[in-house]
Parts: sequence; structure tokens; C-alpha cells
Amino acid sequence: MAARSAGRSHGAGLYLRALATTRQGQVSIATLGAIALWGGLRLTVGDAWWTDLPLMVMSAIVGVPLAVDVVRGVIGRRIGADVLGLLAIVTAGVMSEWLVAAVIALMVSGGRALEDAASARASEVLAALARRSPTIAHLRAQDGSLTDQEATSVRVGDVVVVLPHEICPVDGVVREGHGAMDESYLTGEPYVVPKTPGSEVLSGAINSTEALVIEARRAAQDSRYAQIVGVLEKAEAEQPPMRRLADRLGLTYTVIALGLATAGWVVSGDPNRFLAVLVIATPCPLLIGVPVAIIGAIALAARYGIIVKDPSMLERISTARTMIFDKTGTLTYGKPTLTSVHLVPGIDRDRLLALAGSAERYSRHPLAVAVVEATEDIAVLPVTEVTEIPGAGLRACVDGALLLITGRAGLARSRPELLELLPPEAAGLECVVLVDDRYAATLQFRDEPRVGAREFIGHLGHRHDVVRTMLLSGDRSSEVEYLAGRVGLSEARAQVSPEEKLDIVRRETEAAPTVFLGDGINDAPAMTAATVGVAFGKNNDVTAEAADAVVLDSSFERLDELLHIGRRMRRIALQTAIGGIALSAIGMVLAVVGLLPPLLGAVAQEVIDVLAIVNAARVSMARKPMADLPAPGVPVVS
Repeated sequence: MAARSAGRSHGAGLYLRALATTRQGQVSIATLGAIALWGGLRLTVGDAWWTDLPLMVMSAIVGVPLAVDVVRGVIGRRIGADVLGLLAIVTAGVMSEWLVAAVIALMVSGGRALEDAASARASEVLAALARRSPTIAHLRAQDGSLTDQEATSVRVGDVVVVLPHEICPVDGVVREGHGAMDESYLTGEPYVVPKTPGSEVLSGAINSTEALVIEARRAAQDSRYAQIVGVLEKAEAEQPPMRRLADRLGLTYTVIALGLATAGWVVSGDPNRFLAVLVIATPCPLLIGVPVAIIGAIALAARYGIIVKDPSMLERISTARTMIFDKTGTLTYGKPTLTSVHLVPGIDRDRLLALAGSAERYSRHPLAVAVVEATEDIAVLPVTEVTEIPGAGLRACVDGALLLITGRAGLARSRPELLELLPPEAAGLECVVLVDDRYAATLQFRDEPRVGAREFIGHLGHRHDVVRTMLLSGDRSSEVEYLAGRVGLSEARAQVSPEEKLDIVRRETEAAPTVFLGDGINDAPAMTAATVGVAFGKNNDVTAEAADAVVLDSSFERLDELLHIGRRMRRIALQTAIGGIALSAIGMVLAVVGLLPPLLGAVAQEVIDVLAIVNAARVSMARKPMADLPAPGVPVVS
């Protein structure tokens, strides 16, 4: 309930925030104030010429920058609805119809305020990363004294003290101290990992209540955190600009309107017909109808606990033809469970699990959590000399026994002769346990798919015109392929890094519009590269900032509602824009033949504007549930 309340608050306040925090929004507020002031002056002092001054000022404030943008667009061969907006303001000014000019200025600045709020998303993402970036490191000298330095000045081999509740400044290894670190910023999962001498630590992790002494293994600029920041910055910099729906429709409309206006003037010799055509052609259904539809869709999404961060994604999501999924925490719950233990004859099961469970308390690997949970009723044994090297596994001395927990790939590198002792490789996740350098057991796990995942994926092609579905994961091939088969995905790629994930998403987006669904900070670059990025759950601030929309309660039903809302918004926005254009076109024809003078054309255009706004407002008036997923276990019927 709290998530839905937060969503409603965000949706209701998004447009007001855009008005309050963007320059164009502030111009909109000032224009509205100028119109109110004009009305008050007309009521109190009458029809004096100087009462139009507030309207003149605001028309100029909007019109001059708009003229600069239009000229730049013409030079860059980008012509859209803004051309008619500018011509309408100028024409209304020439006719001394300053109220009309101010209303057009209000429509232009209001629409642009939404765009400015959306374009600020990239800087918000990087600001969120900056807030997470450690800035100070406490370097310990040989005499034990501490010196505060910039984190960027730490070199490999330096000894750094991480105080309680501080952010770890560099990647390194614990040398002294026993504690724990919250590493959920990287994984998107709520893992608080115990640390003991020999444990690896990551830059950006939050220390718990005990100070830890670490030795830096990488400089701050080379840390995993810095690499993800770099990839995200590159993705933001290379993101192609999106054309607005209003621009795509406005180009054709602008050409037709100018042609009719010119024809009316040339044929009749009366310049008033040119002015009349431009007045009735004012593209308010485009300039305000589409933003009103978007605002309605944002409010509708908020009622379902969906935060829309980039309003333009509502135009794009219904055009997506490829849906790309992250695995852990997105398609699955991100909580693997121990399903079977294959023991070497003579090994006691309880003893083996006690050894593994005690050691895994010092690991950040997702499978470590599953082992700890499976052994929580078994007594914890003393652990020393913990070392965890990515790809090699976890080594520890547990109750006098030397323990190694690794995978098949790690075992193939270190002890390939032991591979023949392992059980056949099966779908799912697994780890291999060696005790005193001898093979002892294979532990197998499953990370079950979310309820409704298969129904949602099967539903995409029938209801949302998605032609390809793809799974990208850093896990091994057998687990990824197993999950893809369980949920009905058409393609799956395993063992991909965040950089590789970004490259794949970028290539797919070039081929067709994409939606990327993920939940961890390592998904942020891919979200930025996709046509639409959706965060599943608000586990991480950076991921939420990178996403175009956030589904708060991690439900495929909510995601289906977002797809339907995007389609509804686009359909009604097109109805509004095309319907308004059609009515304006009728008026333009009447103006060309002299049946609609400029003043009556301005009145007719205002009526069209009201109709466009009322129709666009229908987006938020949906009463029945938007999602239409089949119940779990029910096959999708085409």
C-alpha cells in the first residue's frame, strides 16, 4: 500500500515538479500569471492598449528562443510542430491578438517543460552514482597513524581503514578485523556479507559496525564501481535523440498549413486569408493534447504502483518489438535454494554442510546465502584464513579442515583430474566442495522463476506485438538455458558482463525498438541503451534513476499494465492530434475561401483546443484493470 501511495504522489506531482524545476516550466507559470493579470486589468481599467503589455512580454520571452530553435532545426533539416507554433505567435502579434499569442506561448512552454524534465534524467543518474561514490580514504601509516586523503589518490598496496558505516573507497582485501558490508548497491539484492581477514571488499560497499583494515588491490579509478560508472557515462553520451510524436505529425501538418495559407493569399490577393489560415492552424492539439495525454498516463500508472520517470517512454514502449530480461531478481526471485547434495561415499552430510555453511557466511556469492539458509539449524564452526578470488572460489580453514568451494570451471583450472568424480552436469546452479584437497560433494541449487513469468512472456506476442524475447545473464549456460526453457524465452545468452550486456542491448536497439527489464546497478547501462528501460522493484537508487519507469512491487501484472497504459496513451494521443488536425484542416479550407475571418478562426481554434484537451484527459479515466494476463498455469490462447 505504501508503494502505491508513493506512486500516486509521484504521478500527481510530476507535471507540477516539471513546471517548478525547469526553465520552461517557470516560463509557463509566468505566462499563466500574465494572462490572469491581463484579465484583471481588463476588468478594472477597460480596453487600454497597455493592458496587453504582460501578454506581449511573455509572448516575446517564449517566441524569441522558439525562433532560434526553429532556425537551428531548419538548418539541421528538422522541421516540426514548433514552426507553426512560432508562426502562430508572430501572426497573432501582427494582428494584435495578444491573448491568442499568450495562450499559444503557454502551450509551447508547457509541452517543453515535460521534455526538459525528461532530458534531465541522464544527469540524475550520474548524480545518484556520484552520491554513492566514496570521496575520502583513511590511509594507515606504518606507525599506525591515519591520514585522510582523496579516494582517487589511493594506490595499489596502500593500507586503508574503513570506519563503521562508511563507504569503502577501493577494491581490496581485509587484513584486520571482523565485520560485514552491505553490497546490495551492486547486486540489487539485500546481501550483507560477513568479512574476515582474507575476504574481498568492493568499492562503494557500506561497512557495518566494526572498523576494517583493508589493503587496496585496485586504484579507485580502476575499481568495479568506477568501471560501471564509466560504462553508464558512455551509454548516456551515445544515446540517440528521440523524435517527439508531435514533431513527426507536425512536419506534414506544417507543410499543408503553409501551403494552404499561401494559396489563399495568392489566389485572393488578401493577406488576411494568410493570417486566418495560420490562426486556425495553430497546432495546439499537438502542443498541448499530447502532453495532457502523457500526464494522464503518468497518473494512471501511479495508481498501479508504477513510477514513470521519463514521460516520453510512454510514446515508445508500445512500439517495442524486442523484450530483453535480466535474470537474477527480475525473471527469478534472486534467492537460490539448495535442492540436492551429492556426497562422496564416507562423507557425513551434516559435517559437510556444517563446514560449508560456516565458510559461506564470509562470502558475497548468491549461492552462499542459499547454503547459509540451508544450514541455519546446524552449529557454526570456527573459521579462519578466508580467501575468495573470483573464478577460483572460496578457501577457508574451518574447524581445522581446509575447505575449497568452487565451480566446475574453477576446478578445471586447478584440479582437472577431479572432474571425472563429479555427477553429470545438470540444469540449475551448483558448487563443488573439496575438503583437505579431496573432492567431497557437489551442491545443487535452483533459483525459481517468478510466478506469472511464463504467462507474461507468452502474452507478449499476442497482445503487445513483441516478436523476440531475450535473456541476458552472467550465470553459466546450463542455468540460463534451463530458466529460458521454463519461462518460454526465445533466446538466452549466458556469462555476459555489464559491458557485453550494454553492447548487446545497443545492437538490438539499432535493429528494433527494445524494452530492457532489470534490477541491479550493473543493469543501469543497458537500461540507458534500450529504447525503454524498466526497473523491477526499487532496490537501488542508481538503477531507479537510470530506468525510464520503475515497477515498485516487482510484479509481471504491473509490467503488463505499463505496456497497456503506453498503448492507451499513444492511441488517445494520436486520436487527439489527428482529430484536432482534421478539424483545423476543415477550418483552414474555410479560411482559404474567405468564409472564416481571423477573429472567428481564433474562436474556432479555441473550441478545437478544448475538445483536444478533454479527449486527451480520457487517458487517466480507465476504471477497469489494465492487465489481462492469463492465470498462472493457463496456456496463452492466440
